[in-house]
Amino acid sequence: MPESDLDLLVRAARDSGRIATRYWKRAPDTWQKKKGAGPVTEADIEIDNMLRESLRAVRPGYGWLSEETADTPERLNARRVFIVDPIDGTRAFIRGSRDFAHSLAVAEGGEITAAVIYLPLLECMFTATSEGPACLNGREIRADRNEDLARATVLAHRNSLDPDLWHGGMPPIQRAFRSSLAYRLALVAEGRFHAMLTLRPTWEWDVAAGSLIAEKAGARVTDRTGAALRFNNPAPCVNGLIVAAEPLHGNLIGRLKQ
Repeated sequence: MPESDLDLLVRAARDSGRIATRYWKRAPDTWQKKKGAGPVTEADIEIDNMLRESLRAVRPGYGWLSEETADTPERLNARRVFIVDPIDGTRAFIRGSRDFAHSLAVAEGGEITAAVIYLPLLECMFTATSEGPACLNGREIRADRNEDLARATVLAHRNSLDPDLWHGGMPPIQRAFRSSLAYRLALVAEGRFHAMLTLRPTWEWDVAAGSLIAEKAGARVTDRTGAALRFNNPAPCVNGLIVAAEPLHGNLIGRLKQ
């Protein structure tokens, strides 16, 4: 029986974790990307090369979009596209933190159909497909349905809570932070936090896998205006991200200045 896209992504994520673990806390070569795009390490590049070669060997007709591969327009003509971030949370990885992630997804017609977020050093494998539930290590997970903004724990960069961005000032929430956007989405899906948000233009590879996992866990996933996300865009960005179960999601959108 042919390997499903999800099984393929799970296997590739575990291979990514083995490479990352080999470099973790061993001072991998690190340099800054152009135009202030942040750091990258030799581990990011080795994982990217492995993923591109192994995944496309099995699915040669799929397009390719990755943080660490130069983008080309060919992916726009592909029916299905791999969208991957070899290491999401590279700064955390460089610091020796355990909460970096591998984020792998397949998109078809602008929608994510299979998704994996893997944190090898935390032994957490988050998965989802468009037909099935969101799971952590094979166990179904659900987003928390807290309705009270004053009791909400929200994963966000402090810049997103600038009072000038919100009607009536900063919402009365408890802010927390994780370096990996993919992990933030997974934590909302797991119900450990009530919401996550980022208000800046956001790369697709950071949120493609997590958007499906959070949605299948019962959260509403939109851009900062409340519009549904679409993937494999010519410019591979989405207009920020707000993720929470209803009605908390609506409460956040309602407070945010557009």
